[in-house]
Amino acid sequence: MDYRLPKKERLHSKKLIKELFDKGSSFFLYPFKIIYLPIEGEAETNQVLFSVSKRKIRKAVHRNYLKRRIKEAYRLNKSLLIDGKNNKKLIAFVYVAPDLEDFHKIQSKVQKVLNRLADRQEANRNNDEKKK
Repeated sequence: MDYRLPKKERLHSKKLIKELFDKGSSFFLYPFKIIYLPIEGEAETNQVLFSVSKRKIRKAVHRNYLKRRIKEAYRLNKSLLIDGKNNKKLIAFVYVAPDLEDFHKIQSKVQKVLNRLADRQEANRNNDEKKK
């Protein structure tokens, strides 16, 4: 398994970010709000965005600390979401808690988020197969 998080897997395109926030579906799993949007043919991998609000976490040092922890947790567990099929997503991890969480708590929540996204992906695939 490739444990890297190269630039092509991070979401930087303003156009795609706007589309994600405008058309994407979302759910909450404290301390995250997850916004995701299935994409077709535009990207070769899932693309992720990590956000920590300045309104919730005032100090830039703490925001950067949290983003590093969230990225690390995603990087270690992204294999839960990859299935080899052509079901790619844009995903935004928005941290909504007003305080700092430790890495183990963040990692367990990221695992739950990725499992939930994989379950929804599987359910969508099953629905598509039933329609055919």
